[in-house]
Amino acid sequence: MTPVLSVRGVGMAYGGGVKALDNVSLTIEEGELLAIVGPSGSGKSTLLHIMGTLDRPTSGTVEIDGEDVMSLSDRELSALRGRQLGFVFQQFHLTDGLSAWENVATGLLYAGVPRRSRRPRALEALARVGLDHRSGHLPQQLSGGERQRAAIARALVHEPMLVLADEPTGALDTTNGTAVLDLLSALNDDGTTIAVITHDRDIASLLPRTVELRDGRIVTDTRAEAQAEGRAEAQGLADTQKVRKAPA
Repeated sequence: MTPVLSVRGVGMAYGGGVKALDNVSLTIEEGELLAIVGPSGSGKSTLLHIMGTLDRPTSGTVEIDGEDVMSLSDRELSALRGRQLGFVFQQFHLTDGLSAWENVATGLLYAGVPRRSRRPRALEALARVGLDHRSGHLPQQLSGGERQRAAIARALVHEPMLVLADEPTGALDTTNGTAVLDLLSALNDDGTTIAVITHDRDIASLLPRTVELRDGRIVTDTRAEAQAEGRAEAQGLADTQKVRKAPA
């Protein structure tokens, strides 16, 4: 099966030779829920921008659903983001003068969805996050947790292949933050592929897979470690069977 996203040998350098990313490789499969964790300056925000096709790396390749995005024009990248990617940000980025459903419907603008279909789809997305009863409310009439739910609905409304959530609990108290994580887990159970970018190790520990960045490099990937352990166990079993079958 083709990965949802594949980053191979990616580097990102800025003026003065500063490396934000150094030979980073990461694959995300359909249906995964993972955390990309690291302290400030580790390169996780740069990786987010590259995964989301918001920036182009200075080296390496990026593929979304098997398509090499490095060869696409800016207009083609914008269209790809509108179809394949959803974004959730720490500060919600909702438009004050629009109701919850109208904010969610903006997620359909670049997906080619006809105007008459936008409201029904926005209301359906709000229902998925438990906010359909607040669909007509303005952002300033919503709590912080409700605003983040609306932002998640906006990211989901066009049914993207991958949702990138950048510090989705960073502006929330503990109770609302936990509720948002529970919501993301439930959406993942329904089949949505989600990558959560965070500095919080406690949040990362709650998710099935953790990728840790430090100084622009991946230093830990729990899926890769589990796969390596599985291969070692399989090899050990094979060696044991060979010994048992060997003539005396």
